[in-house]
Amino acid sequence: TNIETLSKIQIELINAASNIEKEMNSVSDKLQSGKTKVQELEDKIKSLEIELKQTKNESMRDHLTGLLSRKVFFEELKKLDSSFERMGVQYAVIFFDIDSFKNINDTFGHEGGDVVLSTFGKILNKSIRDLDIVGRYGGEEFIALIHFKETKELLLFLKRIKSIVTENSFVYKDKQVKVTFSAGVTIRSSYKNYDEAISSADKLLYEAKKSGRNKIILENGMEF
Repeated sequence: TNIETLSKIQIELINAASNIEKEMNSVSDKLQSGKTKVQELEDKIKSLEIELKQTKNESMRDHLTGLLSRKVFFEELKKLDSSFERMGVQYAVIFFDIDSFKNINDTFGHEGGDVVLSTFGKILNKSIRDLDIVGRYGGEEFIALIHFKETKELLLFLKRIKSIVTENSFVYKDKQVKVTFSAGVTIRSSYKNYDEAISSADKLLYEAKKSGRNKIILENGMEF
């Protein structure tokens, strides 16, 4: 009869509606599950990006002193020198070398030597401004590029480093370690390129060490 047919159709509609709802819920669950997996992947990517950035930053820096590694220092030097070539941004090249470092190692061991290197690196790092660059050149040698407008600014910087290092004792296991350094200083504008400025600063450093150590020699012959 028509009533039976209608009743069957109603039941089928109810079943279909119920199945649609179940299917929709299933699809929703799947979508939700998919979203969760996507979120997990996005979180993992973010975590890996952070890890990569940290690893990259660590590889840029000398592990002992926290200063720029030699390779990265020279990359930054090229950028800085480009500013000098284009806009005349003046800077000085300073080579530092800790005096009698072998004696420090022999007296306090390599661990004591490492503390001296690390402390010296921190002193240099805290003394420079944002525009300046300082790196560990190798062993007990450090190199810095210092911006200045007038020579007196540069001299004040050098005198400040010298007084901090020589008027204080470095400390290793409650033992006081007296440290001095020698340095050679050149002005970039006095040379055709930065290689010559660096080479000349290195020679002045050698001269400072040869003539008694604990001395800073500038290209104009000034010593202190």
